[in-house]
Amino acid sequence: MTRNKSAAFARALAVFALVLGLLAPATASAQTKLKVAYIPIMPMAQLFVMEGEGWTKEAGIELELTKFSSGPAIVQAIASGGFDVMYFGIGPAMVSRANGVPIKVVASNVIEQIALITRGEFDEIMATAASPAEGVRTFTEKTGRKPRIASLPKGSVPDTVFRHWLIRVAGLQESDIDILGMGAGKVQQAMLAKSVDAASILEPIVTIITDRVPDARIVAKGGEMLENQPGAVLAVREGLITDNSAAVAKLVELHNRATLLINNEPDRAAVHVHAFLGQGLIPLETIQRAMRSSISNFVADPRKIVPATKVMHDFSAEIGTLKKPVPLDELFDSSFYEQATK
Repeated sequence: MTRNKSAAFARALAVFALVLGLLAPATASAQTKLKVAYIPIMPMAQLFVMEGEGWTKEAGIELELTKFSSGPAIVQAIASGGFDVMYFGIGPAMVSRANGVPIKVVASNVIEQIALITRGEFDEIMATAASPAEGVRTFTEKTGRKPRIASLPKGSVPDTVFRHWLIRVAGLQESDIDILGMGAGKVQQAMLAKSVDAASILEPIVTIITDRVPDARIVAKGGEMLENQPGAVLAVREGLITDNSAAVAKLVELHNRATLLINNEPDRAAVHVHAFLGQGLIPLETIQRAMRSSISNFVADPRKIVPATKVMHDFSAEIGTLKKPVPLDELFDSSFYEQATK
């Protein structure tokens, strides 16, 4: 081979190597990375299933997960724009939108997932009282103190649903009860330690409490507290819809696929939920029973929660947790769900 030909061959190899170097990063960047804020509770099961089954990675989506103790904590965090996707409650979603955070609810997770569970002397009195209001008043007169009821922080879905039951269903006032807002784990600890008389909470805490506290009893399920109550939702930033609507569409498609798996194969779904929530402390069998519980109603269609969201919206405004009104037609975008289920 002549010197000129050797030089030309070397240049060709260099160009080929350069092309390969340029192509490799391009292939890697095809993976869409989304920053996700979430609460590690069972109503976020769709997120745990799609990650556990490996569907997101197969679809070219990498989820960077950051967990928060409650919805109100996420509200503060997403105001700065650091997250693309939020798995949190409809209440915090409304507060975020009211405060000018440009988000859209693109799917529902679950409905009627809250239960009011009582224990001890308070439960005994409530069981024989003619009405919840009479039970609360009798307990206060007999013990010299108000019932202590634990829930998630004020503004969260469990807290709002409880206050709705208290005022609209039981005919009481917030001042008739000592309402204690705390993280989900602390609600469970408080009930097991018998330092509170009741809790407005969700699965798997309801199952854990009824297993470990013999005198604990569900006195009101979600539908009795607020019919068709909306719960956890999947929300995304409007900027993500504008910049990468294909990623949003794929995420909603996987979310709906996960919902179908949860409803059809709850024990299989429970394995993934357990991986996120169990941490060696909750037996898998407990999670499986909680997934099959009568208050575990997983629903992906965002249109199903719009009417009850209006009820919650108006009630939240009344009790002061929603400072500004939210045009609900601007909060919801059902187009991605409709596309995913054609």
